[in-house]
Amino acid sequence: MLFSSTTFLFLFLPVVFLLYYIIPRFLKNTFLMVASLFFYAWGEPVFLLIMLLSIALNYIFALLIDSNRDKKSTVKWILVVTVISNLLILVIFKYLNFITDNINSLFNLNIDIPQITLPLGISFYTFQGLSYVIDVYRKDGKVQKNPLNIALYISLFPQLIAGPIVRYQTVADQITKRKESIFKISEGIKRFISGLAKKMLLANNCGWVADQIFAIPSTDLSVGQAWIGIIAYSLQIYFDFSGYSDMAIGLGKMFGFEFLENFNFPYISRSVTEFWRRWHISLSSWFRDYLYFPLGGSRTTKFKTYRNLFIVWLATGIWHGAAWNFIAWGVYYALFLMVEKAFLLNFLRKIPKVFQHVYTLLIVIVGWVFFRSETFNYGFNYIESMFGFNGNKLWNADASFYLSQYGVILLFAILFSTPVVSFVKGKIKNYNKSNIIKFIGRDIFTPLFYIMLFYITIVSLVSSTFNPFIYFRF
Repeated sequence: MLFSSTTFLFLFLPVVFLLYYIIPRFLKNTFLMVASLFFYAWGEPVFLLIMLLSIALNYIFALLIDSNRDKKSTVKWILVVTVISNLLILVIFKYLNFITDNINSLFNLNIDIPQITLPLGISFYTFQGLSYVIDVYRKDGKVQKNPLNIALYISLFPQLIAGPIVRYQTVADQITKRKESIFKISEGIKRFISGLAKKMLLANNCGWVADQIFAIPSTDLSVGQAWIGIIAYSLQIYFDFSGYSDMAIGLGKMFGFEFLENFNFPYISRSVTEFWRRWHISLSSWFRDYLYFPLGGSRTTKFKTYRNLFIVWLATGIWHGAAWNFIAWGVYYALFLMVEKAFLLNFLRKIPKVFQHVYTLLIVIVGWVFFRSETFNYGFNYIESMFGFNGNKLWNADASFYLSQYGVILLFAILFSTPVVSFVKGKIKNYNKSNIIKFIGRDIFTPLFYIMLFYITIVSLVSSTFNPFIYFRF
């Protein structure tokens, strides 16, 4: 069930929200858990069994670790089994077909296994379960003996399908004693509408342009076409995923939860290192805390530091998908992060900020080509087209068409991908505090703005059939 579907917006969410605030306090968690399981089972009920298996395994492993604290060797082996069990679930349902195909190709074999469908959100809820058990092992979080609370933590529908990756220690108290309020509900609704608008008005329109251009043979693209296509995709993936995160954070607030931010205007970054502190923050911090630091982080020899970076970004690429282009994408970023750590960051700090931004955007945009392309060959040819190495024209009629029809949308998307709007809103708020507008009440205009934004978004939703969520496949 998509957040941006009429079923969710006009049936599931209103019913769940209304019942949640009617039922007694002691039933709220159980109700939310049941609603979340129903939400997940809506499309493919069989996938629910996999998630329930993940919940049960991590609940039991955490209990075993807590009850064997005085047996250090036993506890370590339980943790090892925990990690293997969780990763095995991922391997079977996300990577087994990919592994089998490559073994067949490499050794000229004909191993035949059924095509395994990828369960929605499996990478996200697997990482959440792992972080819970690891935190219990490290004593960074208390073990939860109530299985319903663990089930709610992992299955909570706002963040279940595509994050943000929520750590148990950040919501443990909220699960047992959160406080709902009118203010939180109001802020949650506004955040949800903003995320929905990002998705429907910006991501979907940018995505349509990107899909049209990426459907053309990459060797036939003009330079202008290629740049329009990859800029559109760069904007699509940002507003698609950050919009989903906004909706998840907003929904959490509506039910009394506070989730951490997942994006912080990544396209204003002045280095690749900074970009990954601003993009998909929950995933970057997960790999940092549960893989990079345990490997030794940067508090070791230079060789081991670069090795750790390489391992982390190889794992990041693999996490994103069972395909060589994702692995190459991860290695691509590993190389740039290693070079930045070695000397490039010091150099970047000495040059004008505009060149820092241009460098970062260029690296990120080229990276998105490999992320979006189905094959290496297509990706390399596409990059050749971007820089005029394929011998085609700088500009053609198709490029003019996309720019004339969607140029305004792309400009708005670029604007909203920066903090300009937040800056202007801050100035307006400061102005209102010392102006007669305060007497009229800015709170009159805020609801009207969000009502109008929601109306425009719903019109777009009803009139369009193009409504993918990129990160659902991860």
